[in-house]
Amino acid sequence: EPPHTGRLALYLLGLQATCPPPGPHRSLVTWLKYYLEEDWTGSRRHGRPVTSYYQHGLGVLALCVHRKRVREEVIRRLLTAQHHGRLGHGGNAVDTEAVVALAFTCLERRRLVGAGLAAELRAAARGASRSMAQAQRPDGVIGNIYSTPWALQVFLATGTCQTEPAFGQAVAALLENLEAFGTAATMAQVLPVLHGHSYLDIASMHCGEEPDTLTALDSEPLAEVLGNKTVQLVVECPLPWCYELRLYDRPVPAPAAASLLEVLQAAAALEPHDFKFHAQDTPQGPFLTQVLGLEARQEKRNYWQLLTAPNTPLQMGIADYRPQDGETLILRLSEW
Repeated sequence: EPPHTGRLALYLLGLQATCPPPGPHRSLVTWLKYYLEEDWTGSRRHGRPVTSYYQHGLGVLALCVHRKRVREEVIRRLLTAQHHGRLGHGGNAVDTEAVVALAFTCLERRRLVGAGLAAELRAAARGASRSMAQAQRPDGVIGNIYSTPWALQVFLATGTCQTEPAFGQAVAALLENLEAFGTAATMAQVLPVLHGHSYLDIASMHCGEEPDTLTALDSEPLAEVLGNKTVQLVVECPLPWCYELRLYDRPVPAPAAASLLEVLQAAAALEPHDFKFHAQDTPQGPFLTQVLGLEARQEKRNYWQLLTAPNTPLQMGIADYRPQDGETLILRLSEW
């Protein structure tokens, strides 16, 4: 089983933000340091962490927020990965580069590295900020809607928010798409940005001055959507992975309120021998990893791209996107 680097890092960031009493969580910080070392055992074979650069960057960031030093070798491996463009594809690349840039900025700001390395980290974080501004789409989104808060955190942490036009455009895009942030993990990414903060600010919180503002709110249940819908589900696998492009193309009946994940489950229940898929749980929700026995793997530099016909990438995950009746959804094995 791979190390739980990313999950533990997010937990420790959240825990520190609640101003916990000193002491009880120290063992968890020690475990995170252990996971970081275990994570790099994969680099001997594959040249990358066992988990991912995203999780590894989160681990370094969480340790820095807890004022713990990280071995220079680990930091330099992240620097090398950034310099050689190994941090992912699409919105995932923005997420990962942003997390790594926040970790670099934290290490430099908290003076947890020497002066020479600090200058390198500062330059790398500034370079990441410029890269994200260049990745901005005409609608203001950077990467995808879920990676946009990460990019904004980098602008805030590096101080470029005041001079970077992409910042205001990205904030406007967030405000227009707040309904997309419906899970605890995605809310935790967007709320600090809307208040002008990044995760780095957790390290400088004055916990004695924090008021108790946690009050329960009465919320009305969401209206139930009745009826059914039919979604045309298509699976595509281009060369070099498959000789036949379209592997699956069939209508799938599902409840009217069904998410894409529930549509996939309905397809699997309808034809258990013909349609199989697997989704991996992540802090951002389930991530599609395998369809019809074809597995997307980081070392193969491929992933399952989600599109609505004819060729529009989805801006939500499989558990959040709710297809319309008659819509055609494409699962396409793609290269990054």
